Amino acid sequence: MFKSLRGRIVTIVAVVLVAGWQLWTNGLKLGLDLQGGMHLVLEIDDPNGDYTAEARSSMIDQVEVVVRSRIDELGVEEPLVQKSGQERLIVELAGISDQDQARQIVRQAAFLEFKLVLPVTELEPALGRMDRAIVAALGPDSLAALGRAFDAESANPSELESLFLGGDASDEAADSVAEGDAVAEDSASAEEDAEVNLRPFTTLLANGDLLGTFLVAQEDVPLAERFLALESVQRAMPRNVALSWGSEVVGLGGRTYRRIFVLEDEAFLGGDRLEDAIAQRDPQFRQPQVAFTLSRAGGREFSRFTGQHVGDFLAIVLDGEVMSAPVIQERIGANGSINLGNSDMEEARTLALVLRAGSLPAPVRIMEERTVGPSLGADSIERGEFAGLLGLALVLVIMIGYYRLAGVLAVSALIVYVMLVLGGLSGLGAVLTLPGIAGLILSIGMAVDANVLIFERIREELEAGRATRTAVDEGFGNALSAIVDANVTTLITALILFQFGTGPVQGFAVTLSIGIVASFFSAIFVTRTFFLMYLSGKKASDPISI
Repeated sequence: MFKSLRGRIVTIVAVVLVAGWQLWTNGLKLGLDLQGGMHLVLEIDDPNGDYTAEARSSMIDQVEVVVRSRIDELGVEEPLVQKSGQERLIVELAGISDQDQARQIVRQAAFLEFKLVLPVTELEPALGRMDRAIVAALGPDSLAALGRAFDAESANPSELESLFLGGDASDEAADSVAEGDAVAEDSASAEEDAEVNLRPFTTLLANGDLLGTFLVAQEDVPLAERFLALESVQRAMPRNVALSWGSEVVGLGGRTYRRIFVLEDEAFLGGDRLEDAIAQRDPQFRQPQVAFTLSRAGGREFSRFTGQHVGDFLAIVLDGEVMSAPVIQERIGANGSINLGNSDMEEARTLALVLRAGSLPAPVRIMEERTVGPSLGADSIERGEFAGLLGLALVLVIMIGYYRLAGVLAVSALIVYVMLVLGGLSGLGAVLTLPGIAGLILSIGMAVDANVLIFERIREELEAGRATRTAVDEGFGNALSAIVDANVTTLITALILFQFGTGPVQGFAVTLSIGIVASFFSAIFVTRTFFLMYLSGKKASDPISI
């Protein structure tokens, strides 16, 4: 087929059509430097130095796997997720539209736990100890500097009772919350010491609107978090009790509040038993939720536990926050759901995504963040296009000016070459970057270099008195070994760069590799076909302009 002129033409047309079809259907993907996006550098959040260097390196390996899985589900084209050194991770997301979502997906630990909600009476005996621990840790002067009178009389955790609607749950909640006598057992010792009579934490608490909860005014949440973070306060709490903030903001009486849930300290089931998570809407209220499926072992444990606690509240805790706390109405098997309240479906999809990908081994922090805006991307594209067109124009002028008709044939072959390179990049799903454009220009030069070798060998054959057809055949044949050697060695170098290089270097290597293959095809096959087409209407002895 390749020996006949018609077969060669059909082959060239078919290859060009395939490349054009790939370019038309898939388009050309642009890298971070051309279309904009995000560049993040992550590391394990270890401010106290709790982990060894080996532990951080091992954790960042796990983070790489989890983050890569999450980003793959996000649908970002050709993301870069790669370790930098032993303890850092580089993440590049080209063309990302929602950067806040990307940060959440990368940073969210997605540590899922299922815990039992306890009545607030489990915590009430410890409130006095917690208040005294706060006073001892911060001192009365520091508390006074906060601008509040944290005394026993100001503590009124039942002040919101009249705001709640009737119902069994509300009545039980009101009955179970500590009022003026919530810390009665501590008052005897408090009377002996005026400083101990301060109630910094209890003052912030109001009756919860759900069983097992207190309410804290939104403006007091940072202060309450500061108190609860004290190590002495943590020691003052009962051993089997943990406090977790609710994720939802509650509006009551013209003010906004956050819930504090009283939970069992130990989770009876973890997110490692999760097999699938899907974002959907609650069939009854049409609110976003995430339906999850547990493994067989997880389903058995979930069924056993819920069967023992029918009528109790079950807290679904994600990264330390209670996402929802439904009542256990019956034994539950391997399927359940996480209600997201007033969130939108996009947040539900993000949560489902990170749950499916699994939790991070430890919290991570963003050490460096760079955003490449559309203006910079457009400027890079413009400069890259200018460089590419300028290089191509110089090649055209030199080739045609020096080799005349043979140069015109070589330039025609270069047009086929460019189509093959772009179609190859599109078909492989590769990304074109600024270094990639450099690789494209370099491969153009290599394609021209192959033509130069061929044309010089043809000139030598013509000067030796060979007929035109014979000179052309000998020129292509004698130059073939040198062209193969040059292209193979360069291709090996490109493959090494791709294997061991980072993002920009890999982009250069991919484009160069595709360009080498295309340049070899265009120089040896396409240019020779054009020569045969030109010579088909001439006699063997007719001269050729070269």
